[in-house]
Amino acid sequence: MRKNIVAGNWKMNKNVFEAQQFMFQLLDYKRNNATNCEVYIAPPALYLMMAKDLYKANEIGIFSQDMSEHGSGAYTGEISAGMLESIGATGALIGHSERRQYHGETDSHCNRKIKLALDKGLTPIYCNGETLEQRKSGKHLEVVKNQTEVALFTLSAAEIKKVVIAYEPVWAIGTGETASPDQAQEIHAHIRNLIADKYGKDVADEISILYGGSVKPENAKEIFSKPDIDGGLIGGAALNIVDFSKIIEGFNV
Repeated sequence: MRKNIVAGNWKMNKNVFEAQQFMFQLLDYKRNNATNCEVYIAPPALYLMMAKDLYKANEIGIFSQDMSEHGSGAYTGEISAGMLESIGATGALIGHSERRQYHGETDSHCNRKIKLALDKGLTPIYCNGETLEQRKSGKHLEVVKNQTEVALFTLSAAEIKKVVIAYEPVWAIGTGETASPDQAQEIHAHIRNLIADKYGKDVADEISILYGGSVKPENAKEIFSKPDIDGGLIGGAALNIVDFSKIIEGFNV
């Protein structure tokens, strides 16, 4: 059975005092409210240890915003899968559109990172999605197909079941634009069908696929109600405890 997930990507936001305040607020919320989803945060790397020390019972998943494609070595500024494993992190975001845009990451890079993460028992959240130009030209299904196949289809069936996928239309990240629930559902179903064709329906039905494009408290419930959407990778709205908690409540019946 696949999981419902709400994951907050803080990106490059919050000083240490703001980060600590939010972590305590989220912990208080989680302990005092029934939630129908797993809750993850991806704070800046500086705060991973602080988060892990606070969430000792693993009640909130702790994710790095990126991870190196190398196991170790002379790679200044990088964070390895082994380092994340050693602090008890839950996993890492891999292939976020901002990493692709600003750091030249490709699906081949993502494939190597995913394999390293899985080898260390970490959960990769693999991000993919099309640009506005690709959407307008009608290539969005082909783009997402290629991204999915290159990054994931060298994995075994047992391995791919441990991956979480986050579909994030690049044109809807930080723009205030949002794919309609039906547009998002179309791509989520497309991804799940691609996996079913390769690995079988039983495997595809176990994989959580999140939507990552300007999810807000106002639209979370409708988006999460779609049959192939299993939650959200949240950006801006994950920085405010009121908004983030309301999105979490999008799964409440």
